[in-house]
Amino acid sequence: MLKKLRRRVSRILTKPFKKPKKPFRPSSSISPSPPAIESEPQPELDSEPETPAMESQHYRKRPTSPFLFPKAESSVLPDPSLFFSRSLLSSPLPTNSFFQNFTLKAGDQPEYIHPYLIKSSQSSLSISYPSQFHNSSFIYQVFNADLIISGPNKTCLDSLQSHIISSYCDLSVTLDIPSSYFRFFLVRGSPYVTCSVISNIPIMISTIHAIISLDASISLNKYTIKLNNNQTWVLYSSSPINLSQNGVSSIISGGFTGIIRIAVLPDSNIQYQSLLDRFSSCYPLSGLAVFTKPFCLEYKFEKKGWGDLLMLAHPLHLKLLSRDDCDVTVLEDFKYNSIDGDLVGIVGDSWVLKPDSVSVTWHSINGIAEESYAEIVSALSKDVDALNSSPITTASSYFYGKLIARAARLALIAEEVCYLDVIPVIRKFLKDSIEPWLDGTFSANGFLYDGKWGGIVTKQGSVDSGADFGFGVYNDHHYHLGYFVYAIAVLAKIDPAWGRKYRPQAYSLMADFMNLGRNENSNYPRLRCFDLYKLHSWAGGLTEFADGRNQESTSEAVNAYYSAALMGLAYGDTHLVATGSVLASMEIQAAQTWWHVREQDTLYSQDFTRENRVVGVLWANKRDSGLWFAPPDWRECRLGIQLLPLLPITEVLFSDIRFARELVKWTLPALGREGVGEGWKGFVYALEGTYDKENALQKIRNLNGYDDGNSLTNLLWWIHSRGDEEEEGCGGVGKFCWFRHYSH
Repeated sequence: MLKKLRRRVSRILTKPFKKPKKPFRPSSSISPSPPAIESEPQPELDSEPETPAMESQHYRKRPTSPFLFPKAESSVLPDPSLFFSRSLLSSPLPTNSFFQNFTLKAGDQPEYIHPYLIKSSQSSLSISYPSQFHNSSFIYQVFNADLIISGPNKTCLDSLQSHIISSYCDLSVTLDIPSSYFRFFLVRGSPYVTCSVISNIPIMISTIHAIISLDASISLNKYTIKLNNNQTWVLYSSSPINLSQNGVSSIISGGFTGIIRIAVLPDSNIQYQSLLDRFSSCYPLSGLAVFTKPFCLEYKFEKKGWGDLLMLAHPLHLKLLSRDDCDVTVLEDFKYNSIDGDLVGIVGDSWVLKPDSVSVTWHSINGIAEESYAEIVSALSKDVDALNSSPITTASSYFYGKLIARAARLALIAEEVCYLDVIPVIRKFLKDSIEPWLDGTFSANGFLYDGKWGGIVTKQGSVDSGADFGFGVYNDHHYHLGYFVYAIAVLAKIDPAWGRKYRPQAYSLMADFMNLGRNENSNYPRLRCFDLYKLHSWAGGLTEFADGRNQESTSEAVNAYYSAALMGLAYGDTHLVATGSVLASMEIQAAQTWWHVREQDTLYSQDFTRENRVVGVLWANKRDSGLWFAPPDWRECRLGIQLLPLLPITEVLFSDIRFARELVKWTLPALGREGVGEGWKGFVYALEGTYDKENALQKIRNLNGYDDGNSLTNLLWWIHSRGDEEEEGCGGVGKFCWFRHYSH
C-alpha cells in the first residue's frame, strides 16, 4: 500500500504542467462567403473557468475524460447545419436560446430581441416595434413588418438562401444574410438595429405602412422616416448614403458599404431624438454575461465606433443593478415599451447585477419544533413502508424523476426529525431506482448522448419527439434532470461511497443544463435553459413557436439549480454550490417579477392583472393564463405548478406572504369544482400554511391523496416548519442567506 502511495505521489509531483488552452471564439466567417467584413475584435472571456461547471476542482484532476452516456442515433432532431456556420458545428449548440426560431424549420419565425421583434426571411430582415394586444386571458405583442431591409434583387436561387448564424454569445447573435451582403449585430437591449453592409450595393427599405415623409440631414448620414401608423424611425449611416422614396411604401439607395443603424423614436417623442443622435456612433458587436464573484453577474458589451454605448434595461435589471460597482448612467425618462415592462436607457458598456443572496440548505430554514416530530414520524414510517410495496412502474423520465426525488425528500426529513431508522430502506430504494438509469440497464428507457446538438436525450425521446414531454428535442431538460440531480445529491449525501462511484454520471446529468464553459471541447452548451438577459429559464427546446421560447413552472426551474447546488454540497464542490445558488436566486426573482401577479401591480394591463394572480405559461412574446395541461379556470393547477416540488427553497420563492395570501384567496373558489385532484389541493393548503398554519394543517390531515412527487410526510414537514407568525409582506430573497454578510 505504501509503495502504491509513493508511486502516486511521484506521478503527481513529476507530472508536467500543461499550458492552458486558448479560449474558443466563434468564427465570424460566412458560408458561403460574400466579400469579407473587416475582422471584428473578439471580447476577452470572463473569469469563469474555461472548463464546464461539471468539472469541479477535484474532478478536473482526474486523468479520465468526462463521462458520456451511450451515443444516440436520433431520428427526430433538426439539422443544425442549415443555419449555423460550419465553424460552429463542432461545438455544442444552444437549444433554448433567445434566437432559437432562427435555427428551426425555415428559420422565418420572429424572435423578440428587446425592444424589437426580428424576422429573417429569404434575403431580407424585418423589424417590428410591437404593439400589445391584451384581455383578461392573455397578452401578446403584435408583429408587423414596420421596416424591411433587403438587398438587390438576385437570382431566384440566391434570394431563397437562408441566413447564417456566424457567432453568438450570452446577449447577442450575429446574423448574416449572404445573398444580400448583410451582417446584423443583434444585441439584446440595443435600441438600434445595426447592420454592416459588406459590399457596395443598393439597399431597399420597405414597410407595410405608408411612408409620410423622408427627411435627410445635410450630411446625408441621418434620415428621419415617418409612417402613417404614427411611428417615427431614424436611420444613421457611417458615411453618406443617398436615400429616396420609391412609391408609397419603399425607399431605395444608391450603392453603399458601411454601417447602418435604425431605431424607432419611442412614442414619436422628438425629445428622444437628441439622445439617439448622441449615441448613434457607438454600436455593440456582442455581449457576454460573466459570473465574476458570488452573487454577482456582469454584462460586458463589446463595442465599436466612438462615444458611449446606449442600451436598454428591463425592470429586473434595474432592481439588481449595482450602480456603485459599475460606471453607468440610467436615463430614467428614456423608455421603450415591452411586454416585460418598460425598457429604460442605460449608458455604459459594463453593468454589474447583484441578485439577492440565498443559502442552499438540505433542511428547513427555521427548523421544526420537537413537539411536532411525532406526527411527522408517523407519516414518515408509512410513506417509507410504501416504498417497498409500490415499485416505480413508469418509464417517463419526468414522472420517474419526481418519484425518486419524492423518496429523497423522505430521507432528509428523517434526518431533520431525528428518525434515522428509515434511512437504510430509503437508501436501498434510491440505489435500486437510480442505478439502472446511470448504468444503462433500464430496459424501458434510459439516457443517451446526442453529439449533433450536444446533450442528453432519452431512448424514447430519440425516436419520438413527443415522448418524455419532448425531452428528445431538448424540452424541459432542467425539469426532468433537476429531479434526478436532487435524488442523486441526497443519495450521495447519505451514502458517500455510492456517490464517489457514480460521480461521473451524476456530473454529466447536471452539466447538461449547468455547464458554464465556453470551451469548444465541452460536451454541453453553456447554460442550456437559463437566459442571462431575462434572468430566468426557458423550456421550449427545438420546437418552432411563433411566440418564441416559453416556460410554465418556475418552481421546477428553481428546483433544478437548487438541486445542482445540493450536489455541490454533497461533493464538496464550492464552485457548483455558488453557481447553482446564484442561478436559483435569479430564477426566483424573475418568477416574482413576471409570473407572480400582485393585485396592485402595474407591469401588465389592468384587465389581465385583475383576473390573474399568476401567469400560466410565460412566452418570450406572450403571457398566457392557460397551462399546457389545464385551462385558465383550473386555478389550483396554476398555483400548484408554480409551487411544486415543496422544498426548503420554496420558502424563498414565496417569501412575500401578502402575495401568498392573495394567491390562495384567488385559488380557493376553484377547489369547489367537481373533479379537483387531491394532489393539487395539497399545494394550495401548503401555501395557505405560510400565513394560517393551523387551518392549513387541518385541511392537509383530511387529504386522501397527494401529488406523485409529494407525500403526507412532506406536507406535514412544510407546515410544521412554518413559524408561528410569518412576517406579512416581502422580506426579500436576501434575508434567507445566512452568509449574506460575507458575500461581497
